[in-house]
Amino acid sequence: MAESLDAWFAREILVHEAALVRYLRRLMAWRDDVHDLRQETYIRVYEAAAKSRPQFAKSFLFTTARHLVTDRLRRERVVSIEPRADLDSWPTLVDEISPERQMSAHEELRSLSRAFDRLPPRCREVVWLRRVLHMSQKEVSSQMGIAEGMVEKHLAKAMRRLANAIYGARPGDSTAGTRTSKTGDDNGKQQRD
Repeated sequence: MAESLDAWFAREILVHEAALVRYLRRLMAWRDDVHDLRQETYIRVYEAAAKSRPQFAKSFLFTTARHLVTDRLRRERVVSIEPRADLDSWPTLVDEISPERQMSAHEELRSLSRAFDRLPPRCREVVWLRRVLHMSQKEVSSQMGIAEGMVEKHLAKAMRRLANAIYGARPGDSTAGTRTSKTGDDNGKQQRD
């Protein structure tokens, strides 16, 4: 008779808890969320084992933990488009902001808003879910019913278009999102891709 998943998990995975915590502390020495990562690792391993038990449980456990740490660090490197602090809490900076600079900032925000509104619907939805609602790539994939790779592609496309709208495409920039028409009358018309 096959061993229950809970019994297998306790025998093959939970026995390595102390080693797993030490490993995560080594990888994330400056972090307080080691125990959260441990729990997330357990969840991933348990769910995977429910489908198919890994042959080398300890290796699978530590590999899963390493991948989760890598994913978390990668997510943290992404620059948020949210303001980090309230400008009113920095009175010296507020005093130094000229009316011209305020107007310029408002115009940039309006430009970003217009550029966001012009994004293709899928790209706009991915940006909203990932950058505004802070959903994981997997959650966005599940909610939109598309592959995780497509979430990445839509996000990259949207970021290119937003950057081009705000900063303008430089000549020869391959990320400009436009190309010259090849219809025989090369009169410099631009087409969207």
